[in-house]
Amino acid sequence: MTHFRKPDLTADRSAPCCCCTYGYTGYSAARRVFLKSTVVLGSGALLSASVPAVELFAQTTSSSASKAGRIDVHGHFSPPNLFPAMLAQGRKNFADWTPEKALEAMDESGVSTAMTSVPPHFDFDTVERDARPANEFAARFLADHRQRFGVFAFLPLPHVDAALREIEYAFDTLKLDGVGVYTNYGDKWLGDPMFNPVFEELNRRKAIVFSHPISLGPSQFAQLLTGDGAIQEQTDTTRAIANMIFGGAAERYPNVRMIFSHGGGTMPYLIERFTSLAKGQKFAELLPQGFSGAASKFYYDTAWTSNAVAMGALTKVVPLSQIVFGTDYPARTISDHVKGLKECGVFTEQQLDQVERQNALALFPRFKT
Repeated sequence: MTHFRKPDLTADRSAPCCCCTYGYTGYSAARRVFLKSTVVLGSGALLSASVPAVELFAQTTSSSASKAGRIDVHGHFSPPNLFPAMLAQGRKNFADWTPEKALEAMDESGVSTAMTSVPPHFDFDTVERDARPANEFAARFLADHRQRFGVFAFLPLPHVDAALREIEYAFDTLKLDGVGVYTNYGDKWLGDPMFNPVFEELNRRKAIVFSHPISLGPSQFAQLLTGDGAIQEQTDTTRAIANMIFGGAAERYPNVRMIFSHGGGTMPYLIERFTSLAKGQKFAELLPQGFSGAASKFYYDTAWTSNAVAMGALTKVVPLSQIVFGTDYPARTISDHVKGLKECGVFTEQQLDQVERQNALALFPRFKT
């Protein structure tokens, strides 16, 4: 279960990150030495010290050639500095992730490219310290497999100033593909005015923003036998969508291209309520195209929703162009989603190709070749 902890802004941030201590078992011995050395060198030395080494390693790695296959917009990568938190939360499947294992699973299911983000983080007391090494690790494995992976940068929110610095570094220095955010940060959801400076910058950059749900923390939900993932986190995605739309952020930042996880959570099933709200006096001027018009500007992935009920509902709310293939790997297998979408009966073969590849290419044109 993912719990939010409010950040302690007085905490000591000087301790060395876990990358310097924990080896990355998915790499060869030489690659482990490279990983350790670049982290010890620090962020300022990343590009000058690591680019020649990355080019050398890229000649010897066995990343298979990219083919015109599926594009998974919802995968995860696991930076070594977050291994202890993952293991403490019982998320061994994330701690066991390696690029090689991911590539094997991708090849088995006809996935040519996976867009990846850090799994839901577990301790926001250390997020300012954790974000930079996680993103630098991502830049290194991305350099080895440029056509097979993309990366959404890990932002150190709710610390707005730190997030702005990381946006600049992620785009201008590391050349990552977008940013990842969570649906809430304690008592603040996406769309809250607190995050306006971040979204203003993302809007200026025409950034792609991948949103992942996260639990609210210890509460009455903790007693649910189903756990937070099955119910609460999906409802939290709906809260974030509604807050972005009814709070006006979707209108203020039209250049931000948002991807929401898990088919939009419970949003499609609450469409009648949202449509009615949008017509009311309070929101009618803000939403001249209604709720569906605003919601149709977002993208929605298929992770954990590759079934007839969920896809049937989502396709009634947003255009086919806004649905993209996602799997939540390694939390769930890629093959489960390929099978589910193929057998759900919602899509023709041509429509399925649009969902599984073509729609994502509109967001990430670098994968066309």
